[in-house]
Amino acid sequence: MTETASTRYRVEHRTTYTYDDDVTDSLGVGHLLPRSLPWQQVGSYDVTVTPAPSDVNSDTDYYGNSVLYFQVTSPHTELLVVGGGDVTVSVPVVDEAALARPWEELRPLVRRDLPGAWQAADFALPSAGVPLHVGVRDYAAASLVPGRPIGEAVTDLMHRIHAEFDYDATATTVTSTVAEILAKRAGVCQDFAHLTLAALRSHGLAARYVSGYLATEPPPGKERVVGADASHAWVQVWLGGDDWLALDPTNDQWQNERYVTLAWGRDYGDVPPLKGVIFTEATTSTLAVSVDVAPVPS
Repeated sequence: MTETASTRYRVEHRTTYTYDDDVTDSLGVGHLLPRSLPWQQVGSYDVTVTPAPSDVNSDTDYYGNSVLYFQVTSPHTELLVVGGGDVTVSVPVVDEAALARPWEELRPLVRRDLPGAWQAADFALPSAGVPLHVGVRDYAAASLVPGRPIGEAVTDLMHRIHAEFDYDATATTVTSTVAEILAKRAGVCQDFAHLTLAALRSHGLAARYVSGYLATEPPPGKERVVGADASHAWVQVWLGGDDWLALDPTNDQWQNERYVTLAWGRDYGDVPPLKGVIFTEATTSTLAVSVDVAPVPS
């Protein structure tokens, strides 16, 4: 991959939990620090937690993602976690020769002789959030015809999912299964990413779930609405070696300079922005999330 013209962004991801009684202990895990990549340079970037944690640490997980661990032991009825900083992004350019290879030649569990096959193999296996499904395999077969170049095949699959599935935030939940998504023909970005992963893995291809942000563009003549962006999910497909093609079935396009990559894994369960456990007698809680990805003038 090589770099093209880049765009610098100021990112802020603000998450607020509120409770109707004191939380006496809150343990959290966050994937809120962007990855440093050939097409993405991370400048100053921090994650702050309020109230201040009694214990906080960071580490790198098995897939190379930055992970934050924290514990808040002071009683609180509101927990605020803010991740933000500067990120410069360019368009990943994939080798045309890699895109032209027949897709059957890029199945890491079959072609274990290929460079990078052992690293990619984990993403060709079913996972908790993306089990293999006969219906999804049959659906993908219309795109993955024998001998078709992988770039053409996976792009066709992306086009079909975008055209044949409705974006509907009320159709699914965070726990919806691939079978439910296929049956309803509707969902959100997480669902379409999981469906794409299931489709590709069912034919032996390696594909990973990517968590991040997509900078939105206001309608002509309108100003940006601060905080109107959102967390986003898309997919990367292995092309051999260190090459991956990133595509977004929700928006029917390959990854471009508007995508900020946070983390990747087998499915959403590996890389949620935040998860944790609390100790409290509260009976109700609310969650508010605000994301802003603002271009920085050069």
